[in-house]
Amino acid sequence: MMTSECFTVTRTIQAPPTAIFAILADPTRHSDTEPTDWVRDAVDGEPLTGAGQIFAMNMYLEAAGGDYVTYNLVTEFAKDKVIAWMPGRMDDTGKHAAGGWFWRYELDPDGDRTDVTLTYDWTATPQEFRDQIGGMPPFPQEYLSASLAGLERSVTG
Repeated sequence: MMTSECFTVTRTIQAPPTAIFAILADPTRHSDTEPTDWVRDAVDGEPLTGAGQIFAMNMYLEAAGGDYVTYNLVTEFAKDKVIAWMPGRMDDTGKHAAGGWFWRYELDPDGDRTDVTLTYDWTATPQEFRDQIGGMPPFPQEYLSASLAGLERSVTG
């Protein structure tokens, strides 16, 4: 039986869901929410518009061999409410091969503020990959808190 392996954090941001979602749906802004230098930049600048879309990001992680590109499949998309994606790679046939983890943002309006809940779930990550990078998750839970702080800075200026 597989148990859930995930981190979930919530932060209240002084901004409407539309402003927050606009950043999350814009891969060119994802590096603004990354507390280290792992997420470099978007391969193309196309905004995210729905589930099933794949967007590519230039990344860097020493444990993963340095520079690499991740291909992210949007798995949930409800404008101004929920957005989630599953990083992976493209296989030899051009199909998305999921890595086994996902990122999910849920936006809950609260007056003139928004409660943003970020979940990082690595439950389905294969053991071979875990061994390759030295275990999962590759960062502490505080990484998610720092990411939401970056999101807040991005949206509130």
